[in-house]
Amino acid sequence: MKALIKIGGTLLDSADSRRRLAAEIGQAVQSGLNAVVVHGGGKQMTRFLEERGIESRFVNGLRVTTPDVLDAVLKIFAGSVNQELVAAFIANGVQAVGLSGMDGLLTEAQQMSADLGFVGKPVQSNSGLLNLLLENAYLPVVACVAGDRKGQFYNVNADQMAASVASAMQVDKLFFLTDVDGVWSEEKVIYPTITIDKCKSLIDQRIAIGGMQAKLEAAMEALRTGVGEVVIAPGSVVGIVGRLLAGEQIGTRVLTEMMVPNNS
Repeated sequence: MKALIKIGGTLLDSADSRRRLAAEIGQAVQSGLNAVVVHGGGKQMTRFLEERGIESRFVNGLRVTTPDVLDAVLKIFAGSVNQELVAAFIANGVQAVGLSGMDGLLTEAQQMSADLGFVGKPVQSNSGLLNLLLENAYLPVVACVAGDRKGQFYNVNADQMAASVASAMQVDKLFFLTDVDGVWSEEKVIYPTITIDKCKSLIDQRIAIGGMQAKLEAAMEALRTGVGEVVIAPGSVVGIVGRLLAGEQIGTRVLTEMMVPNNS
């Protein structure tokens, strides 16, 4: 099986959580899983900026990225957060390699709008470098930083980055490990399964907003471009990686309409 595992930054802020997830993913990789990891780091970024007196401003959930903020993006996302996660994998016997989207132009991006500064939207991802690493038993660990052909860095939403890379890799499963239990319904219960149409409805009704809206939009894009299945699940649950890979129902599965089983 080929899977992309996206880890939210909140789950990586604690050393214990980071080590546990690295151990769980490492065990799956050592058991034969072909995996790529994409990670965020928004909580760490906000703290870094606050310590330096730089205000974080958001527009529609996206961090306005000035030159100062972009410098912090490279230091935090592609620097400390990425390397601490790589180190956790190494400690678990996994040959992890830290990357950003600029490496080999793994993920090419373009500026979303002048108002957002250096915030980029993925245009395409290239699976060549990732496949080369996987074929040689390395685990790619990718920070949510992308680039363009002029060498300009962009701050990219980690969910969009994960969907872009997952599509390029044509993975069987895309897991969003997050700090919530799944996708909440209007009745405040977790959907075990939802369709693309239901995702659109939740966004249109503003039931899914902020980070969940970003995840659902990324999930829909991934499914439209050939990813087999998307699961949004709580990364804080011990054993979550193995349980998801075993097909256990945890969190919310996002499927195209035709893929929904009759008993869902």
